[in-house]
Amino acid sequence: MGMTLSFTRVTPEELDRAYDDPEWALECVDDEDRPYCFLEKSWAGIQFLLSAAEVDVDVYEDGDALDDEATLFGWSGSMMAAAAKALSAAPFEVLEGHFDPRKLSEAEVYPMRHMWGDDDLDYLRENYRDLVAFFAETAAVGGAAIRYFSF
Repeated sequence: MGMTLSFTRVTPEELDRAYDDPEWALECVDDEDRPYCFLEKSWAGIQFLLSAAEVDVDVYEDGDALDDEATLFGWSGSMMAAAAKALSAAPFEVLEGHFDPRKLSEAEVYPMRHMWGDDDLDYLRENYRDLVAFFAETAAVGGAAIRYFSF
């Protein structure tokens, strides 16, 4: 399956509970009835483009660890709002200018065994648009999120 990354919407109160009960947090991310954004394996490519465009959001590193393995991270409502604002200000057309398959391949951006090609741009675009929409919708309702890294 590989390393995937997703975000699941929770209320601020539920996020507080998740810090106290990481097992409950894991149940939350498995609940398909909750709003979520599944970035599949695109997360590292998206992060490469965000960093190159100097967008101050790190989909992997931002947040606060909920568990000892650091597979679950909490994103507070204020973090979601700030990230939603930054992502909304950076349409994919801005990020697209930094897409260089050779650079992504040379940097061994995950998936490392994958040689990046021109056809990967659409994959990143689709997942980025889902990410921006999820963050905007979550921020609009004052929500928080749990970031889940599966490997």
